Amino acid sequence: MISVRNRLPQLSGNKRLIFLGIAILVAACSPKVRPVVVAPVKPESEKSIVKVEPPKPAPPRQSTIAMLLPFTLDHLSSGYTDVSLKQANIALDYYQGFKLALDSLTALGYNYKLQVYDTKGLASQAHAFAYNPQVRASDLIVGPIFPDDLKAFTGVLAGSRKPIVSPLSPAAPATIASQNLITVIPPLEYHAWITAKYIHTRLNPQKIFILKSGYSEDNDYIVPFKNTMDSLSKGRTTIIQTVIVRGKLTALVPQLSASSPNIFLISSTNQAFLTVTMHSLDSLTRKYPVILFGHPSWEKFSFLHADILQRLRTHITSTDQIDYKAAATIDFLHSYRKAFHIEPSEYAIKGFDEGLYFGKLLGANKGEVKNLTDNDFKGLHNNFHFIKKAGVGYINTHVNMMDYRYYELRKVE
Repeated sequence: MISVRNRLPQLSGNKRLIFLGIAILVAACSPKVRPVVVAPVKPESEKSIVKVEPPKPAPPRQSTIAMLLPFTLDHLSSGYTDVSLKQANIALDYYQGFKLALDSLTALGYNYKLQVYDTKGLASQAHAFAYNPQVRASDLIVGPIFPDDLKAFTGVLAGSRKPIVSPLSPAAPATIASQNLITVIPPLEYHAWITAKYIHTRLNPQKIFILKSGYSEDNDYIVPFKNTMDSLSKGRTTIIQTVIVRGKLTALVPQLSASSPNIFLISSTNQAFLTVTMHSLDSLTRKYPVILFGHPSWEKFSFLHADILQRLRTHITSTDQIDYKAAATIDFLHSYRKAFHIEPSEYAIKGFDEGLYFGKLLGANKGEVKNLTDNDFKGLHNNFHFIKKAGVGYINTHVNMMDYRYYELRKVE
């Protein structure tokens, strides 16, 4: 469990963490306290009257959840580094969102025991928690959040049947290789799969140009994209892969069409490569119609200019699209501000969605997490549609296709 030192010095980064240990111990690890009603003492004349009370319904089964997050509480006394403070903030935001979801479900009659553990952002600490009897006995384990920590943790529990949620990492589940794993954030290959399906279904092009940076990381997206496109088109769509140097696209010009859209795919996340190549591609739009498909990370790249992205009719996939005008989002924001007196981050929103989803499954199935493939979920930040794959567990495959219109990223209907 989380331990807190007696003396808490001031922090320069975020004063919320000063109260972290106390808040978690009180809110997460303590059992719910319910008022006890004591019947008044009756006078002697009434003691002979026997009243038969109807049997009370059995209390709901208490579901136990173990949460392993990098709060790094040992830094409370020694001082936080930039890295450890970022990890702690992610952990705190996710925990608060998850707990808010459980509190709302508790009000509906469900019952939970949330036990929180500090992994300190260390694989060795995560590995040690895998031997903890309380963790092993939990109905659901949430975390660790980092791939290396998760791999060290699941390696010990290879023979266990306990469901283990990977709550925030899109790492390919094959790198973890645990049949009990539940990967909530869709891995990159499913972004590539959705993109290939969209291009084939909506555009059905004769050829697709893939512009490569020359770095091997590009293949993490390109390989599953090409495999999916070849499968869908039965090989009728030609994939042309070219390494682009200094933005030179001259060799491709003879193969371009002046009348129908030319489909380009760039899977690179390298800033220098993207900056030069995007400007070169933009110059082609004066003579050739272009539709560009990019890496999902582009959504957070401030160096990519909206005007260029729009001229290139850029499409990217996303799993983080929040409708702030939706009633459910408004209700969540109000509840979160009231409970914690701060604005929720994306990690708090993800924690809330995942807390609702898994909390409902536990409550409805008497402490078991099952039938994930039959239980889709519409969340605030993304939807959940799980598939099961042998040896790697359950994977959420829901990804949104987005494009740039009116100088902003919008969901394609």
